[in-house]
Amino acid sequence: MALFADLDEADFSLIHLPIEEVHYNADSVLYETGDEGSAVFTVRSGLIKLVQYLSDGTQRIVRLLRQGDTLGLEVLLDRNYEHAAVALRAAVCCRIPRNVVQRLSEETPRLHRQLMLRWHQSVARADEWITEMPTGPARARVARLLLRILHDEPGGDCDLFSREDVGAMLGVTTETASRVIAEFKRTQVILPADSHRVHCDETALRRIAKDA
Repeated sequence: MALFADLDEADFSLIHLPIEEVHYNADSVLYETGDEGSAVFTVRSGLIKLVQYLSDGTQRIVRLLRQGDTLGLEVLLDRNYEHAAVALRAAVCCRIPRNVVQRLSEETPRLHRQLMLRWHQSVARADEWITEMPTGPARARVARLLLRILHDEPGGDCDLFSREDVGAMLGVTTETASRVIAEFKRTQVILPADSHRVHCDETALRRIAKDA
């Protein structure tokens, strides 16, 4: 797993608690906001969304996590989970007990460096999400989201999430997300590829994304 990529055999001898590989169906919950933080998770495959629930009961998706990403790092500070983590697509994750990561971090400088790198990546991605996703006209927001997904899935095809999830990612209503996606299909900015996936006109998306 990527988090332990720099460890050697002697480092792994420090692990005495099991590291589980857990399979999650779409919409399965890894943990809820405020749950006691007992483990860190790394994503081996699939897609996980981090969700923040607002006072009016609506949800905001604050980050998407893919293969190699780590979530739940806040538990290493003896804090509860700060977001809900939900499988957006079927996913496989490694569940690493908090005590294992804490001990290795204390006794293995290589893992400590990896953890600091993960913290930095999490902060940088959160900053990017805040500045890019929920700003500007709805058309530009949807275009930027699709371009972000395409960055992780080169080839011109990408996942198209539910209208509710798109709205929660971008801070727009479900109706607005539906209207923009319908427009993109009508103007052939996106074309159906297969189940839950579309083929994107990247040139058109980049032009729309620049609309401030």
